[in-house]
Amino acid sequence: MANGHRTQIKRDRNAQKDTRPSAKLSFARIPVQKACFVMDAIRGKDVATAEGILTYNNRHASAVILKLLKSAVANAENNNGMNAANLYIAECYATEGPTMKRIQPRAQGRAYRILKRMSHLTIVLDEKKAE
Repeated sequence: MANGHRTQIKRDRNAQKDTRPSAKLSFARIPVQKACFVMDAIRGKDVATAEGILTYNNRHASAVILKLLKSAVANAENNNGMNAANLYIAECYATEGPTMKRIQPRAQGRAYRILKRMSHLTIVLDEKKAE
């Protein structure tokens, strides 16, 4: 059991929280593998470059991730008072969500399973260090 009063334990836990601006999209109708192709292309880039990559990428996931990136930038500007020009993508990842299972009728009364996969997408931004 932890030492201290429960309010002190909560205070300690909240002090360790990540304060970087982020945006999360849960239950996106994109498989993790397809989302990771796009996220690998923008990881570590500054926001303007990432928006350009996502705008001209012809994958379906890029439109969804672009919208998520714009949301993360808006969170940084409105909630943390950061300048959008100084931001870069510190982390971006996709984790597996639930899978919808559907049936495709086949010949001779058989049924094939169709798996419609979902993912949870997260983008975390950070400010560039002044050099």
